[in-house]
Parts: sequence; structure tokens; C-alpha cells
Amino acid sequence: MRPLGIIIGSLALALGIVGIFLPLMPTTPFLLLAAGIYARSSPRLYTWLLSNKRLGPYIRNFREHRAIPLRVKLISISVMWVSMLYCIFFVVEHLWWAQLLLALTAIGVTVHILSFKTLKRS
Repeated sequence: MRPLGIIIGSLALALGIVGIFLPLMPTTPFLLLAAGIYARSSPRLYTWLLSNKRLGPYIRNFREHRAIPLRVKLISISVMWVSMLYCIFFVVEHLWWAQLLLALTAIGVTVHILSFKTLKRS
């Protein structure tokens, strides 16, 4: 089971990293999943993940405070809206139902992100 845990944890970690760059792909849930799987299958990888300079704060902030830093909220929401508006007006410009679906998705994700507490320090 240990090798399977490492593989699944690494896949979750990869998806979390991709989520940093793709607006609708979540980062924190995949990093939390990777941390949980690594904690059970590889304490060494778990320690590495939590001590990682870039990824560790995502996990620690969310686990300890259930909060997202203001900077991360602003960047996430901004990048998502720029991407969604581009898609709404240039990619699916003649499909009103797709435009509506994208707008509703953006609104839903925005509300979800804003529903978490704002971490005072980043």
C-alpha cells in the first residue's frame, strides 16, 4: 500500500501545482489530499511537503486557520475573472448558454473563495 500511497499522493501534488497556474483548478484541496496521503504512506515526503517554501504555507494556513491570505484571494479571483471574461466574450461568443454557465461558475467560485476567512499575515 505504501507505493500506491506515494503514487496517489504525488498525483494529487502534481494536480495542486497545476492548480496554481490554472484558474479553475483548485490548489489547496489537492495539496491537502497529498499531505494526508503522504502522512500515511511516507512521513519523509509529508515532512518535505510541509517544509516546502512555496507549498507548505498553503497547507499549514488552511489546516491551522481555515483561512486564505488576502493576496492569494485577490490573485485567484482576478486571474479567474480575466480568464472567464475572455472565454465568455471571445471563445463562446455565440453560445449564450455557455456564457451563462461560465459566468455562474465564476460567481460560484468567487463566493466559495470569499467564504473562507482572510488570513491577516501572508
